[in-house]
Amino acid sequence: MPPADDARTAGPGGGTGGAPPSIALSPILAARYRSRDLDRIREAAPGARLITLSVEGLADAPLQDVEVLLRGWLSADAFDRLLARAPRLRWVHSASAGVERALTPAARERGIVITNARGVFSRPIAEYVLMMILAVSRRLPQLLELQRERTWQPLEGAELRDVTVGIVGLGSIGREVAGLASAFGCRVIATRRRAAAGAAGPVELGGDGAAGPGEPTLDRVMGPDGLPELLGESDFVVLAAPLTPETEGIIGAQALADMKPGSWLINVARGRLVDERALLRALHEGPMGGAVLDTFVDEPLPPGSPFYDLPNVIVTPHTSWSSGRVLDRSVELFCDNLRRYAAGEPLLNVVDPNAGY
Repeated sequence: MPPADDARTAGPGGGTGGAPPSIALSPILAARYRSRDLDRIREAAPGARLITLSVEGLADAPLQDVEVLLRGWLSADAFDRLLARAPRLRWVHSASAGVERALTPAARERGIVITNARGVFSRPIAEYVLMMILAVSRRLPQLLELQRERTWQPLEGAELRDVTVGIVGLGSIGREVAGLASAFGCRVIATRRRAAAGAAGPVELGGDGAAGPGEPTLDRVMGPDGLPELLGESDFVVLAAPLTPETEGIIGAQALADMKPGSWLINVARGRLVDERALLRALHEGPMGGAVLDTFVDEPLPPGSPFYDLPNVIVTPHTSWSSGRVLDRSVELFCDNLRRYAAGEPLLNVVDPNAGY
């Protein structure tokens, strides 16, 4: 299979100038489409009919000539029902970076091209991670508790030059975290699907994960078998890997036992990367110090979840990705790909169905 960004569609669309005759739009990023978003989509695909979908997959018009779907909140079941009603659908753009609900057996069998939102959320998620690293290192949760108790008790914090950040997954989010962490003076190590050649010493990461000038320097980049080493050295372990059969449950009882005493886990990826029962035990018994959890197996997190009650856990409602810019970037990426689709040019962010991202 050629590199993802070199993948091509089956050819120009059946509408005006090679644009798709119809485009289906499901709600994205928990927001309604703004009028300017729809105008930009129409400009990128002149003459295309825009069909609105509900989160249940209900359409406001027939789907027979839909070639393109901008997929946001849509369950795997609703997506498969839509496939059966859209025989001409050939390309699905996921408004999220994760595509596990779009890479269904039916979509694979049809050979539908899937693209994703890689890069759209990287900056706000990386800033969230650095915010949490700073908050924990400078003892912000304890300081806020002292304030509530009206207690004057100075606490010693850690300087980030003395902190090691271990990143599991060096996609666009992992690289952005590496850039910000290294800018603050942290030592940064990482694992990814394939170790970098000659990665025993410092590695500079370019936009494709290869060495390149002007990029953050990582102390070491290892393959998946380097995870125990990363866990044992890192003060903060940042999960930034996609959810695939290989990564599901990657942080289980053994991985948690391998963590450096007092270290923190930060999950901004997918809840199913972590065995939550094992995590609860480790949070009570160690050796880890705590966890920052922005994503869970079941969302919304039920009010009765024990994670809410633990003093060494920071729970946030899957909000690390959120910023005032992400919707603009999402629509911009989709429109860029619409123009490429009409011209028969390579689409950006094509997902490898075998890798799952």
